[in-house]
Formats: sequence, structure tokens, C-alpha cells
Amino acid sequence: MSDSKLPKTYDPQAVEAPWYDRWEQSGAFACDPTSEKTPYTIMMPPPNVTGSLHMGHALTFTLQDLLIRFNRMQGRDVLWQPGQDHAGIATQMVVERQLAEKGIDRRDMGRDAFIERMWEWKAESGGTIQRQMRRLGASPDWERNRFTLDDGLSRAVIKIFVQMHRDGLIYRDKRLVNWDPKLLTAISDLEVEQREQESSMWHLKYRLEGAEDEYISIATTRPETMLGDGAVAVHPDDERYRHLVGRMCILPLSNRPIPIIADEYPDPEKGSGAVKITPAHDFNDFEVGRRHDLPLINLMTAHATMEAIPEIP
Repeated sequence: MSDSKLPKTYDPQAVEAPWYDRWEQSGAFACDPTSEKTPYTIMMPPPNVTGSLHMGHALTFTLQDLLIRFNRMQGRDVLWQPGQDHAGIATQMVVERQLAEKGIDRRDMGRDAFIERMWEWKAESGGTIQRQMRRLGASPDWERNRFTLDDGLSRAVIKIFVQMHRDGLIYRDKRLVNWDPKLLTAISDLEVEQREQESSMWHLKYRLEGAEDEYISIATTRPETMLGDGAVAVHPDDERYRHLVGRMCILPLSNRPIPIIADEYPDPEKGSGAVKITPAHDFNDFEVGRRHDLPLINLMTAHATMEAIPEIP
């Protein structure tokens, strides 16, 4: 005969796990698409498979579970859709670090083998996340668990992307991106750590075309990108340079002629008031280049080393 006395201390492992298993196996968390009951659905923001859950997950999942359980008890047909997010570059970095510890480079193993290793990590990390959620007592419909790299989801994303392109809602174009020379991929602004540093203001003379002793002096903190210049820009209200707008000047070293343009981007009070415009290597210059249809001349390789420029004599 079992002891009917209430224990002095609560043992969650002895109580919660058996009850949770009983609830899940009985289908208490499952929705029924054929039901005529009023539906209630929450799409779980999928946690990244880069690790395990943290306190933020515990908070948001608890709040969602409260709403799910309340509406389930109100007699609605409830779906709490669970899933995990592959997290793109963040997961790639985790897997690459694991491979590096074994002396393996992803570029040596090939795309297919690397993706297979990503799936192995998903199984390990995603399993941890699901176990943690069960320990929290969360009640999603586990039979419907999805992963953002599942075939069905990937096909749906590609289909919608292509359809939006055909409908003219999205377009393909060249843009400047934050490039990671180690992972060899573009990264978002959120993944970039901005750091201020002291630098020098370099003044360079660009000879005016058709003149031997006439120059326009530009000021820049990025002299290393000079060979990618598409123009020299001055402010339209700057009296010092108004007479030069429309003329050509000669880019040093390469002897390539580039135009002198008027644009509101240069600050007449900063430096010489004339700035070189390198559309492929500065976000502000890129926008100026778009306004004046300037060429995009890339000076760097994917590994962030300076590219050889054929026009240098």
C-alpha cells in the first residue's frame, strides 16, 4: 500500500515527468483540423539550434503556454505550432568551430558533407531544446514540430520568393554588403560590431584633364581605395569648385579620367571640401554613385586582400 502522506518537499522530477508523458501520449496537446470548434493558433517563434534555451525563452514560452492552455480549457481547437530555426550563419559558426577543433575546414569537405554535419548538429541541439521545453511543461503539438530547413518549408520559401520576383515585388540588384572574409559570406548589420578608431586625413592632388599644373585636392581617410574611384564630388554651393563641375580629372597611378560632380553629400567645412567617390567600398559613396550612375570597381578579393588592377602601369 502506497504512502498517502504528502511529502514535506516537492520532487518535480518524480511528479512532472510522468504526468507530462501521460498528457502527451493521450493527445492532450494535439489539434484537430477536422474539428468544428473555433480555432486558436500560436506560431512559436522558433528558437535557434545554436545552443540551448535561456531565461528569455522560458519567459516567452511560459506566456504563450498560458494563452494556449486557457483557450484549450475554453473549448477551442488549439494549435501551438513548435519548431526550431536553423539560424543561418550563427549555426554555421558553431559547426565550423567544432570542425576546426578536429582540424577540418568546411571548404575542404564540400557543401553536401557540411550540410549533413549541420543536420547532425540540429539533431543534437534541437533534441536538447525539445527536452528543455518538455521540462518547462510547455504543451505544443509535438507531432507537428518543424525545422526551418525541412524540405517542405524550403520549397515553400523558394516558391514564394520566385512568385514575388515574377510579380515585381522584389528585384535583383547589386548592393554593398557587410562581408566576412573568414566565413566568406555576407552578414547582417546586427552581426557587425562597429569600432571607432583614430585615423589620418590624407590630401591627394588629382590633376585636371587638359592641364599640366592645375589640380583639385581631395581629402580622404581611405587612400587605399583610391584606384576604385568613380568621381570627385563637391558641394553644389561650394564657390571654390563650382567652375570645375563637369570637368574631368586624372586619377593618380592609373591615369584614368573621372568626372567632377556636384552632390550634397560632401561637407564644404570638412577637409578640402572635395571628396573622392568610391561606390564599391563605402555605403555613402554607393548612394552617390547610384545618383550619378558611377561604375562599381571592386578592389578587394573575397579574403579582404587588395585585388590586382590591370590599369596600373
